[in-house]
Amino acid sequence: MEESVVSAVKDFAKSINSSSKVVADMTPLINATSCLPLSNFDYWERLIRSEFSSAIESSAQPKWKIWLNSSPFLTWVDLCNWDGYKREKALRTLSSGAPNSFFFTLTLRRLNDWVPEVRKAAREKLPQIAKLTDPNYVAESLCLVLSNWNSWGRIEVSDKMALLDIISQEEVTNAIKSKIIFDVSGPLATIFAQIGRTSVLDESLSEIANASVQPAVRAKAYRCQFEGKMTWFEGRKWEWTDIRYCEGRMMPIISERELFVSFDFLSVLEKSSVDRSSMVRRIAAEMLIKELDNLGDYALKLANIFSSDASNTVSERGKFALKKLKEKQV
Repeated sequence: MEESVVSAVKDFAKSINSSSKVVADMTPLINATSCLPLSNFDYWERLIRSEFSSAIESSAQPKWKIWLNSSPFLTWVDLCNWDGYKREKALRTLSSGAPNSFFFTLTLRRLNDWVPEVRKAAREKLPQIAKLTDPNYVAESLCLVLSNWNSWGRIEVSDKMALLDIISQEEVTNAIKSKIIFDVSGPLATIFAQIGRTSVLDESLSEIANASVQPAVRAKAYRCQFEGKMTWFEGRKWEWTDIRYCEGRMMPIISERELFVSFDFLSVLEKSSVDRSSMVRRIAAEMLIKELDNLGDYALKLANIFSSDASNTVSERGKFALKKLKEKQV
């Protein structure tokens, strides 16, 4: 895989420095990068930047050939160029959709660029590029970014809002929802929580809770319906525990938002109580305990079911609910 990427990058660089005024087909490079795992994106970006820069220099035309074009074409690869001016100019020059998820991710990462002008250009051009890009490419790239954008030290609130506006596009929303429901790997629960900053998936919570492959996603969707709110990890802040001895720790910042729609508590409780994952059933048992006084005879029925559950974490909660019900009867 690495060899095919390096070969495609070198061939493309040579075509740019050739005497021809027509740039060679970028298809081999697109095909090579389409196979790359986005989870290791940092490595591939560094590799392409290094190989492209070296190939451009080695294949440059002699300076005495003054009749040749001395200014190479700006392409998608220049989004990771060493030169911040070229990265900015490439962003402002591009007028088409990204050819695959790799290059759209490359565009998104410019929101965390070390050059302020590049970040500004990315913020202004991203909405246009996203509209012209295949929604599946956009969804795949956004899922990668949403899982780790809290570690981006340079991204600003306005940049996050720009990304959330892209997520709110109907086709992109549908593509992301499909990934959340059907993908079998990845931090989808974290991604789902970050998307909860907007209301785009509020009406799909029941579908996500019932159909998602990953138990963590179903658990998150059920909890949101029970509590009537979405919560997500915002970051960390330093908190002193004993300022006299300069002792402290980093504490998580959790933000929340009320849901746009409401759900029937009993219906959600019934569905979650028979979920195939103990993670979800544990949440159902937890909510049963919270609402014991409001469920009447149905509480006793569910408590008996939970108390005999195969999972210890669920059965313990069921037994606790039974104990509370017996104390009320006395």
